[in-house]
Amino acid sequence: MFKHKHPYKPFIKKDTTKLIVGTLPPPRFSTGELLEKDVDFCYGSYYNSLWLFIDKIHDLGLRYDNSDEAIEERKLFLTNHKIGVCDIVDSADREKIDASDLGMQNIKLRDIIGYLKAYPNIDTLLFTGGNSKNGPEYFFRRHLKTYNLKLELVHNEVPRIHQFTLCHTEGSQSISRTIKTVSLTSGSGAANISISRIPLYKQLKAKKPDFNTFDFRVMQYREFI
Repeated sequence: MFKHKHPYKPFIKKDTTKLIVGTLPPPRFSTGELLEKDVDFCYGSYYNSLWLFIDKIHDLGLRYDNSDEAIEERKLFLTNHKIGVCDIVDSADREKIDASDLGMQNIKLRDIIGYLKAYPNIDTLLFTGGNSKNGPEYFFRRHLKTYNLKLELVHNEVPRIHQFTLCHTEGSQSISRTIKTVSLTSGSGAANISISRIPLYKQLKAKKPDFNTFDFRVMQYREFI
């Protein structure tokens, strides 16, 4: 059984307003066996594609290698755009050493609500996947139950949007704020099949045959990142 521990601490600043929430990076990021184009940072897998989407949207010209410069480029972007990263899974056991969410067992979650209380400027959670089993929204719903909270549906088209009200105290003040969640389509190749079934994708593909699943994700992510 492989103990898959998340290799990165949450990346959050005092003025962070949006938080990207996934599950776990591929096991090679925990064992240090990076591929040539991997970046040793959150979502650093070249084949995850999140940074490829961001790079395309903002025309960043990012590096894709194991260098410190590649890490700093990503930290600078996140800081400048007040975006943080805090995956919800802290650790999991695996019988097979791969990146499958479904392969995770004995899962330990991070306290996302605790981070939201500690960083009061955060008003949006961006899930890199939906409510399928062991996806980030799926785990967050489970996490909310421990606080007697639940998501309320706001928008039922992909990407689905929910919200919940978080009440807590800060010093002597009682604070109540609404947190929005957005379930973006996963950057994994497995999500391509579900994208191909989305009516909007079919319409856009019919109008422009060379329109592909990468273009669809870029279009979707552009609104939120």
